[in-house]
Amino acid sequence: MLKVCLSIMLIASVAALAACSSKNNESKTSPSASGTQPASSSSGAPSEAKKEPIELVFFYPVAAGGSIREVFDALAAQFNEEHGPDITVKNVFSGSYQDTLVKVKTGVMGKDSPDLTLLSSTALFELLDMDAIMPLDDLIAKDGGDAYVNDFYEAFLANGRTEGQLYSIPFQRSTIILYYNKDLFRKAGLDPEKPPTNYAELVEYGKALTKDGTWGLEITATDFIQWMFHAFALQNGKNIMNQDGTEMYLDTPENVEALQFWKDMIYEHKMMPTGATAWGTIPTDFISQKTAMMYHTTGNLGTVRNGATFDFGTAFLPAGKQYGTPVGGANLYIIKGLPQERQDAAWTFIRWLTEPERMAQFSIDTGYVAATKSSYDTETMKKFTAEFPQFLTARDQLEYAASSFSVHNQGEITKVFMSELQAAIVSNADPAESLKKIQKAADEALKQYHN
Repeated sequence: MLKVCLSIMLIASVAALAACSSKNNESKTSPSASGTQPASSSSGAPSEAKKEPIELVFFYPVAAGGSIREVFDALAAQFNEEHGPDITVKNVFSGSYQDTLVKVKTGVMGKDSPDLTLLSSTALFELLDMDAIMPLDDLIAKDGGDAYVNDFYEAFLANGRTEGQLYSIPFQRSTIILYYNKDLFRKAGLDPEKPPTNYAELVEYGKALTKDGTWGLEITATDFIQWMFHAFALQNGKNIMNQDGTEMYLDTPENVEALQFWKDMIYEHKMMPTGATAWGTIPTDFISQKTAMMYHTTGNLGTVRNGATFDFGTAFLPAGKQYGTPVGGANLYIIKGLPQERQDAAWTFIRWLTEPERMAQFSIDTGYVAATKSSYDTETMKKFTAEFPQFLTARDQLEYAASSFSVHNQGEITKVFMSELQAAIVSNADPAESLKKIQKAADEALKQYHN
C-alpha cells in the first residue's frame, strides 16, 4: 500500500513540474513566433510594442529540516508584490538537491527547463558538461560589479568559479559544525563552555558521554557521507580535488589516516553507533538526546533551536593537524539560452534575494549561513546574534573552510565515493583499499579532461 501511495505522489509531483515548465516554455515564446504582429499607429508606422509580463519559473530544493518551503513561498510572494506584474516568480519545490539536479538536467535536455534554479554549489561541472548554465559576469558588470561580488565570502564563491568566470551566486550556504548538549556535558563532568577542540579531546569527551542509552557522537553514514569525509581530509591534509575539477587526491597516507580515525571512533572507542546512521535522523536523535554531539549542517540550526528542550552549544569541528571544513549548500544559477529580457529578469530576482537585509532574514529563518559580509552588519542580524551567539559559529569557521567536492563527471564518481566510504564505515572495510577504489574510479572518469 505504501509503494502505491508513493507512486501516486511521485506521478503527481512529476505532472506538476511538467505543467510549470510547460507554462514557462509558453511564456518564453516571442510575439512574432506565435503569429501575433506588433500593433500599428494610425499613420501606419509600427508603434512601440508593449512590454510583456515575465513569469520566471524557479526550482528550489530542501536538504534540511524546518519550514524552508514556507520561507521560499513567502519570498516569492513578497517579490511578486514588489515587481509584478512586470516580473513575477513561480516557485517549484523540486525535492532534494539530487532530485533537483536530475529535474533540471532533464528539463535542459528536453528544452523544457526552469529559468533559474537553486542547486548544490558542487553541481557546477556537471552543469557545464551539458552546457546548461550561463556565466554571470556580464550581468554582474551591468548591475553590482566588483563591489557586489566582493561582499560574498570567498569560501562560498570558490565552487561557482572556473576558468576566470563566475557561474553561480551563493545563497543557501552552510558548513558542517559541531552541535553539543551542554546539559549532558554537565552530567558527565565536562565543562559545558569548553567543547572539544581537537581529535584527542573529541575521543575523550565522546567516551565520557556514551552512557545511559546516549551516544557520544553521531555522523552520517548515508547521505552526504562524502561531505563528512571531506572534513576529516581537510583537517588532516589538503583538499581532495583541484579547482578545475579535473583531478582528485584520495589515495594518500593522510586520507587513509583520516578515514581510520573516523572508524576508530566507532569500532575502537565505541563512542558512535555502528551501522548506517542516517543523515535525516541525526538531528532528531540530538533533539531527543540519543546523542550528545553531532556533526551536521548549520542549515539545521533553526530546527535544533526550535526543538531542543535543553541547553546546547555549537563549535568548530575539532581539529586534526588543523581546523577544516568543506563549505556546503546551494547557489543560484541561470539556465543558458534564455532571451535577454528573461536573463535580466532572472538577475533582478537574484539581486533582490541577495540584498543584505533579505539574506540576513533568510539566514535567521533557516539556519543557513548568510553568504555576504554586509548581512552581518544589518541591525536585524546584530540583534539576533546578540541573543543567539551559536549562530555565528559557522560564519567564523569560514576562516578555515575550503571549496567542497566538485569535479567533472561528478555523478559517476559520487556513486563509488559513497559506496566505498560506506564499506569502510558501515562494513568495517580497510580504509586504504576503499580509497584506492575511489581513486581508480575518479582517475578513469576524469582522464578525458586532462590535457
